[in-house]
Amino acid sequence: MSPKRASPPDNSSRQNKKRKISAARTISVQRLESGIPDRPSKSNGRDALPDSIDVEKFVESRSFEITAMQKAMKDAKSGSTHRAWQELPRHLRRRAASHRVRRVPLRLRNKSRAEMDSMRRKILGRSLPKRGKDRRELRSDVFSRRQRDKKWLETHLWHAKRMRMENMWGYRLAIQPTEKSFRPSHRASVHGSILHDASYYGLIELKGAQLVLCRVLEVCCNPVGAGPTSKRFLSGVRGLETTIYEAGLYPFGYIGPVFIIWRAIITASHSPQPAEDSPTTSNTTSKRKRKKAKKNCQSQPESPDEETRTIWIRCHPTIFSAVLSTLKSAVSLSLDALKRSPGHSENSYSVEVIDLRESINVFEITGPKSSQVVHGALTPTIANHTGEFKKFWSSLSNLQSTGSVPSNMIIGFTVLDPRLNFPPKNAKVRLAKEELPTICKPWECFPSTSLACSDIWDKSTRDLLEVPRFKKKDLDARRAQNPVPGTSLKPTAPDNRIPVLLIQRSVKPTSSVSSSASLPVESFQRTTSADPNLHGWTLIVPKGWGMPFLTSLIYTGTRVGGQRERAHQAFEAGAAYFPRDFPTNMAYEEFAAARAIADEERWKKKPPAKRVNWAKMSTLNPWTSTWRVALGLDSTDKGTDDGSDTDMVSTQRDDHLPASDSAIRPWLLHGPSARAIVENIARLLAPAPGLLSEINALRRKRELPPLDESTVNADGLLQGALVHVRVTLCGRGTPDDMAFIYALEDREARAWVKAHGPRGPAGYEVGEEPPDASELSEIPPSDGAVIGFVTSGNFSLSRGKGYAIGAISLVNFLETREQAHRLGRANDWLVKVRNRDGTICRAARIDYLE
Repeated sequence: MSPKRASPPDNSSRQNKKRKISAARTISVQRLESGIPDRPSKSNGRDALPDSIDVEKFVESRSFEITAMQKAMKDAKSGSTHRAWQELPRHLRRRAASHRVRRVPLRLRNKSRAEMDSMRRKILGRSLPKRGKDRRELRSDVFSRRQRDKKWLETHLWHAKRMRMENMWGYRLAIQPTEKSFRPSHRASVHGSILHDASYYGLIELKGAQLVLCRVLEVCCNPVGAGPTSKRFLSGVRGLETTIYEAGLYPFGYIGPVFIIWRAIITASHSPQPAEDSPTTSNTTSKRKRKKAKKNCQSQPESPDEETRTIWIRCHPTIFSAVLSTLKSAVSLSLDALKRSPGHSENSYSVEVIDLRESINVFEITGPKSSQVVHGALTPTIANHTGEFKKFWSSLSNLQSTGSVPSNMIIGFTVLDPRLNFPPKNAKVRLAKEELPTICKPWECFPSTSLACSDIWDKSTRDLLEVPRFKKKDLDARRAQNPVPGTSLKPTAPDNRIPVLLIQRSVKPTSSVSSSASLPVESFQRTTSADPNLHGWTLIVPKGWGMPFLTSLIYTGTRVGGQRERAHQAFEAGAAYFPRDFPTNMAYEEFAAARAIADEERWKKKPPAKRVNWAKMSTLNPWTSTWRVALGLDSTDKGTDDGSDTDMVSTQRDDHLPASDSAIRPWLLHGPSARAIVENIARLLAPAPGLLSEINALRRKRELPPLDESTVNADGLLQGALVHVRVTLCGRGTPDDMAFIYALEDREARAWVKAHGPRGPAGYEVGEEPPDASELSEIPPSDGAVIGFVTSGNFSLSRGKGYAIGAISLVNFLETREQAHRLGRANDWLVKVRNRDGTICRAARIDYLE
């Protein structure tokens, strides 16, 4: 019988995996030379050892064994469990690395090449030859075609590889990192530093006489608080955070928040002096320095009103067109008023309004280590600055928190190309032995015009710097010629010098002083800690330098955040975030409409058994917040198109409303003096006339005529007013966005006080059993009890409990204050909160949010 034919090798996946594991566990061997000199052996093993060995030769002869052992240990560890790109750290993992060998580091390319599936590449068409170089489309043309319906930031490619991107406000912006980073980003903003590219914000420049610019800003800016014409802002040493309205329509016509910067001016008292630590300079050198400083700043003529000034106004991109048109209207009104005035009718004034979008790059660095990040990433040309700037820069590295820096302080200076000093080294806080590490050293540098001057204001300077003089490959070639590898490049004369602006930034409410600071500790289990305000810097650099500064800032160890992280910072700091927390304007309406469409589509995709039944939840309109119903201007809602039943319990007002209520315009009382206005009208028996007089007083402050009583009466003004509040739950629970805020009756409010309050006269007695909070939470709200809505609600990581920011009607806010006085708890303003997808109502305390 003939022998059997040899069976073909088993190429199944199971056998392939076994062979792979076996190969990974095999140690390579080699016939080695001993490296020991020949010596006659003896019977005794000890005497058989040589007297001496050549260590170098012995190690060289065993190098193959050592290398084979190390390689076998590494292969056995990862050969059967991890693929090549799975061994990379999370910040280096890319989706393209799973099918492109060159997207993994060099040390793993051989392994990844062996793990590639050739059949998969053929199916995907990877094996097809590429087009010739002469027929390939240029990369710039490809990127231009992809930006037809939106714009990219200069750092778009870096963010697109690491962040989730969406189209927002005409840009392609980063929403959040792809890795799990919600809590780490919060920790970075509280204990470290986090970076956000805010170059998508709009920028408008105004040029004209100071008298005209002051009138323009007074016509359209919020009159509550310090105005843009105050001395602290007019000199250009500080920026102003305010809100802008349509020209002459305050308190109506709210547009949104803006940030205003005046270009600094040089006066005799603030003329720059030679550096204190520099050698003695000649008169020619001092004149040259003063001449250059005057060029960076604006000179001051004899008449301050006639001098030409420059203003930068930064605003959110969704309101850019509205702000631009409002400024143009305000310019026309101001010029017409000056022509009619007797003192200025003979003079000729003009104002230039310039759109400077995409002319600068803006980076927001938030956290206590932001000063060390800035100090490590930037290298200023200290030889060209005064001793005042040197004092500032030396103290910046030891700054533990920018909260000790004057608010919105502006520092202008010139830095070297950050690529010359790459990789940067983070500065470290060095404290003296007698200083405690938990106590911040007081800031000794104060705002001044010499610190605020910068060349970045000049258009010609920005145009020259739009394209860097040297590319990265040119700098790498210079770096390769350094005698010591890894050292920084020495700046040369042709290297770029980049002017920048550094502005102190704080994420906090308009007035961080809370009314809870003066309350007793036992007041209804009130949280005694203040809002965790966040502080940092805003760095403004010219166009074309986004990526060089971004890479240097990131290399210092700071995290990078998107829109989600920026909004969460405002939420944790207890500050309202635009446009999410600002109802009654067009930007909020657009935001609410987009959110409603997304929520409704997500709800419709779920089967009926897995989605919320809004009829059972007694929610008439689950997609938007009906603010006119909260104000009492509408009696019922129109319902939704989700097919839910219409015979449901109404949570809206049922009382008959007069026909004139349809003409009442909702408006938001917002600003640093909003608390004082509410306190003043709360003491009056008739708050409506008091509110009208307060508003007219603010309008007269900006030289605006009082409101026309024929179109706006006192009762309608009070009825349409909304006020920002912070909502803190008394017990458990977490409020969500668009949650309902209800008013409490006196009987129910007393029960909630007894359920959560301490023992004593204001709470429950010693022998009394307190009410059950769970039973109180199941009591349905009465008809017409809704007084407002939550605009931002979530679990607060810094507070450790549910927290929300919302808005309620001013009328009901005053009634809540009166109710607290009747119950003997003057500082506990109680409401009830219910999420739109639930029936449980929980007691909460409200407070001012200015």
